[in-house]
Amino acid sequence: MNSSGAIRLGLLVLGCAATLAAEPYRPVIAPGNFTRVVNNPYFPLQPGTTSTFLEQDGRERRENKIAVTHATKTILGVKCVVVHDTVTLGGGLREDTFEWYAQDKQGAVWCFGSATREFKSGGRVLTTGSWEAGVDGAQPGIVMPARPKTGDRFRQGFMADVAEDICQIAALDEAVTVPAGSFKGCVQTREWSMLESGTSKKWYARGVGLVRAESTDGEVSTLLTTAAK
Repeated sequence: MNSSGAIRLGLLVLGCAATLAAEPYRPVIAPGNFTRVVNNPYFPLQPGTTSTFLEQDGRERRENKIAVTHATKTILGVKCVVVHDTVTLGGGLREDTFEWYAQDKQGAVWCFGSATREFKSGGRVLTTGSWEAGVDGAQPGIVMPARPKTGDRFRQGFMADVAEDICQIAALDEAVTVPAGSFKGCVQTREWSMLESGTSKKWYARGVGLVRAESTDGEVSTLLTTAAK
């Protein structure tokens, strides 16, 4: 992308962020409007499935495992699927996160929060970024629409000064090749936080989910394997 294109993209992102930030956000959550399964074709969560990613950040190579558990957690009256996300470096645990997702009857997948632990040197453990819908004003958000359309934008969850993530559908019908294989018809998103600088791009393949992510700070994540028990 040339410099003028990058400037236009930056202005677009800033404009979208400013508009969303100015809008009051309090989605109506009706427990009866949610299903017991998450089968959105671009964000399927089949219990027992584990996806393994390679995260490359400069010379650092980390392993990221995302396991869809058989456990559930009820939040705001909605039964959510519990997803366990871990990041390891050289066999040592760096991050340990539990996330909670549910799908509405229209097919959109919502995030109802996450409990994160980040392990630092000296035995320090950070829980920055943890939030749960309905607690201290936190609100759930959409992580994948039922029918993605280019230009659609939405909050992925909200808790003031903790979780203020925004997503925009950037492209449809993208082709992506990663170690796990080649995928066509992918949805590409562009995501950013109102609390941090930089953006990230992610690609979601039909029937698989996330297959690739890359951020403006140079970190790249690619799908290695997906296995179901």
